[in-house]
Amino acid sequence: MVEVKANARFQVTWPGLTPEGAVLLPSGWSLKPAGRQLRLGSFPMQIAIHPSEPVLAVLHAGYGEHEVVTVSTQSGRILGRVSIPQSFGGLVWSPEGRSIYVGGGFDDVIYRFDHGEGLLSGRRSISYPPSAAGPRVPSGMAISADGKTLWTANVHGHSVMRIDLGAGMVRHTVLLGEESFPYGLAWDEPGGRLYVSLWNRATVAVIDTQGNGRIEYVATQEHPNEMVLARGGKILYVANANRNTVTVIDTAAMKAIETIGTAIDPAAPAGCTPNALALTPDESILFVANADTNHLSVFNVEQPGDSKPLGFIPAGWYPTSVRVSRDGKTIYATNGKGLSSAANRDGPIPTIRLGEGRTREYIGGLFQGTLSTISMPGPERMAAYTQTVYECSPIRRGEPTAVRGGPPPEGSPIPSRVGDPSPIRYVVYIVKENRTYDQVFGDLPQGNGDPNLCLFPEEVTPNHHALAREFVLLDNFYVDGEVSADGHEWSMGAYATDFVERTWPLGYRGDRRVPYPAEGKFELARPSGGYLWDQAAAKGITYRSYGEFIDNAKDPDEPGTTTEKNLQGHFDPFFRSYDLEYPDVKRAERFLQELAEFERAGEMPQLVILRLPNDHTAGTRPGAPTVMAYMGDNDLALGKVVEGLSKSRFWSQMAVFVVEDDAQNGSDHVDAHRTVALVAGPYVRRGVVDSTMYSTSSMLRTMELILGLDPMSQFDAAAVPMYASFTTEPDFRPYTHRPVTVDLNAKNPPNAPFADVSMRLNLEVEDRADDLLFNEIIWKAVKGVNSPMPPPVRAAFVIPRD
Repeated sequence: MVEVKANARFQVTWPGLTPEGAVLLPSGWSLKPAGRQLRLGSFPMQIAIHPSEPVLAVLHAGYGEHEVVTVSTQSGRILGRVSIPQSFGGLVWSPEGRSIYVGGGFDDVIYRFDHGEGLLSGRRSISYPPSAAGPRVPSGMAISADGKTLWTANVHGHSVMRIDLGAGMVRHTVLLGEESFPYGLAWDEPGGRLYVSLWNRATVAVIDTQGNGRIEYVATQEHPNEMVLARGGKILYVANANRNTVTVIDTAAMKAIETIGTAIDPAAPAGCTPNALALTPDESILFVANADTNHLSVFNVEQPGDSKPLGFIPAGWYPTSVRVSRDGKTIYATNGKGLSSAANRDGPIPTIRLGEGRTREYIGGLFQGTLSTISMPGPERMAAYTQTVYECSPIRRGEPTAVRGGPPPEGSPIPSRVGDPSPIRYVVYIVKENRTYDQVFGDLPQGNGDPNLCLFPEEVTPNHHALAREFVLLDNFYVDGEVSADGHEWSMGAYATDFVERTWPLGYRGDRRVPYPAEGKFELARPSGGYLWDQAAAKGITYRSYGEFIDNAKDPDEPGTTTEKNLQGHFDPFFRSYDLEYPDVKRAERFLQELAEFERAGEMPQLVILRLPNDHTAGTRPGAPTVMAYMGDNDLALGKVVEGLSKSRFWSQMAVFVVEDDAQNGSDHVDAHRTVALVAGPYVRRGVVDSTMYSTSSMLRTMELILGLDPMSQFDAAAVPMYASFTTEPDFRPYTHRPVTVDLNAKNPPNAPFADVSMRLNLEVEDRADDLLFNEIIWKAVKGVNSPMPPPVRAAFVIPRD
């Protein structure tokens, strides 16, 4: 095979520390955060500054330990930690600072801790009344000036509650309507108004707390979340996470007077995810945390309605909260995913019973969040910070949707502009489940693989290997998602909303009360740019889904359904979505039947999305196919689908793309986001290794350019297309699938290793089992019970200092 080094403008790079001192993420974005960094815990997501003492509290609500950490603002060191069973959000000090209140998530409780000298103690609980409708899940909180009343917004209860803190009980509930998802609160107590951001309605509800409880509504933009009141309650700022905006509301007129853009370019597609706000003590400067683009936006708001941008401050990975010190000299920001995930040196130990005494540091837990402490910058430092933010973002200022990686080779089948012609008319997009590059391709000497980590070598996956050899081996390709919950969102929309990012870690901790947040289950998961099928519908491109965003019927012979408006009439109801009891080979047969009908009709959909999920496997669950049988089934199905496509009348104008939705925390010596990706077709290069750094968004951008679709977010807009994988000289030779090399009928016996553990895993929905535990079972099923699974490796990042 020939090695391809990317075009002249983009040399081969790998994730990690760059010579410039930044950290290159697998997505192609970089981190170089301002200020001093303090490592905290699992997904710090809310800061509360003590009303008088040099202490701040940070609430953690990620995959790992849920806790409140107190930090000294004088020394910059952690003072103490207190654990809680669970939280979704909600953190507020009592007015005098002797207590702090914390939301208890799906347990429907409010925790109260006593505070003294930076330490929290004496946990007490205020429980919600029982509800037959399920958990209500407290989020935003607001406390009265006398410390006697606490208001809470209940995300899944679609309500606000007034709690009597003296009596320790709920006194009143205000219902805000189904699917409203109240998120944040801002209380103008003197004016008697409680402002509630309705996460799912692009609206702020205004409740009269002193009169008859009348509710008014003010429009914002999508996913309003954190709010801050200013000017004695006359101005309300609202962050809109599903847009790159902050809405400024005149509370007297009850209308929006300004929309502030937070992106580095005003024409950039959605993707910033503004999710937190802070004002300086004199209320002249507004800071906005932009989670997905890793920066703070700064505005002069001395004249509300006529704000002026002051610049940007680089943050860590996924900033979740921003606050300003009482003296206005210091900015505090929490970074939910920290500055990197680190190597898991405390990996599974074979002498310890599986599932006991094990580290929780898997791909969710390895994201250890940080606190950035930043001195208030003057104009010169702000200009330097702004330049750093520009350098860390691959978005082109002035041309935010311009294609990167160009110009492509003359005559390239991948256009350099949306709408330009391509000889490729048909795109087939195959999404599989949860493998790293090394697990499948670690045995290929042509690529950057580690054969010691290869679980499914060529004798198990002959079609994967043949496709990589005959077309392109991609050894520097990374998924944008961490797990299936956000992975399918990234795979279809080049983005995962704040709702998905906030929810999946709680569900992946094993709490079955937490709903699966993705794949059409909630409108809150929908990106503002929509999904691939929405873009296709807008451009008049024909499309069809086979299993993606489809809900199975109980019986395979009954039709499936979808909640997606633009998939109605554009999916095969008899193609089985995720179901480990249904073979991938049968899925392939079903698709090939429809392909034959397309042949007879003389036309097929220009965009086909096809799901082949069984490389997920069921571990060693008794009676289920063995790990090798699942992989063999998946490999054979993939080979048959590509062969059928290659022998169809449409092949001469086709490109086939294959990717995993996520890498499921498997072992890989480069990074646990590195995954199996393939591309095939007449215009795909033959027999080469393409080591250009690509991600899921790169694949999406390539398909969009072929079909003339607009980018869905900043991430596919900024991604480098896969130019180096394509050729100007087509080769129309078809692909011939390789026969299966493992026993597809092999089943796990009742006494299979770790069968008892496998039986306890939830495999009904993808990734609802503990990924680290599940991967260890798979490793030992292949390598033997006494073989220790290597720990997941992450790109080696450092913590910069100011």
